[in-house]
Amino acid sequence: MAVACRAHRRAGHQLVSDHQAIRERYVTLGLLPMESGGGYTPPGVDDFKWDPWFPDLAWLSWLNKPSAQAIIAAALIIVLWLVASRNLKIQPSKGQFFAEYVYEFVRNGIARDILHSDFRKFLPYLLGLFSFLLINNWFGEFFLFMYPTFSNVGYAYGLALLSWLVYVGAGFKKWGFGGFLKRSLIPEGVPGYLLPIVIPLEFLATFITRPITLALRLFANLFAGHLVVLVFVVGGGFLLTYANNAFYNVAGGVSLLFSLIILLLELFIGALQAYIFTVLTAQYVSSSIAEAH
Repeated sequence: MAVACRAHRRAGHQLVSDHQAIRERYVTLGLLPMESGGGYTPPGVDDFKWDPWFPDLAWLSWLNKPSAQAIIAAALIIVLWLVASRNLKIQPSKGQFFAEYVYEFVRNGIARDILHSDFRKFLPYLLGLFSFLLINNWFGEFFLFMYPTFSNVGYAYGLALLSWLVYVGAGFKKWGFGGFLKRSLIPEGVPGYLLPIVIPLEFLATFITRPITLALRLFANLFAGHLVVLVFVVGGGFLLTYANNAFYNVAGGVSLLFSLIILLLELFIGALQAYIFTVLTAQYVSSSIAEAH
């Protein structure tokens, strides 16, 4: 019995040691953030917490991996669209063709179809919004990044707040303060005795629920997708390097191969969430400036 207990303890220590080595490897690759503590810890919420890169500099204490990715994405969008809009040719190059495809997709498929004659005012924002979302979502599948920016809920709330300011501001600009509130809170044809119930509900839907659900939908999909990738990559790597167990090694290899399939699926989900967020923003703007509700 004593021999069995000692063997069991040695196996447990080996598990901990192997898992620590694997986590350090994936931290080095940028798959996981640095964290304190030891022992076997499966991927979880803590893997989405990033320490500041310069904690000793107060004016740079906000800079970590997600914020750096957001800055890089913004810079890439500015540079790419500036380059794409210069030296346009009748017979487009591959780069110009791709840029025109993305532009026409947002212009015709989102802005014009939803906003109709008013689409030109909001097209620059919608195009920039879709581009920014797409790049940040796809950061989760590219080496050196391997983290979708909006799986951090703060950035999802920030972008939802920006869209909220756009559609609420558009309504106030077109109808005035009182006019927009009246159109937003009092639907046409509602009997007066129902207004005490309808007005609070409409206020919640227009000014509170929309930005919250907009942010949470984006965050939840990217958070869950990246967590699944972490589970298969870290768990697969752990099983693949498990000593003297061929079954675990094979399972680890299958898990790593399956993680590649999930990465491809996450590319599609990232593009889909960028599209949904942009479409909903356009619909909210349309509801704010529409002639009738």
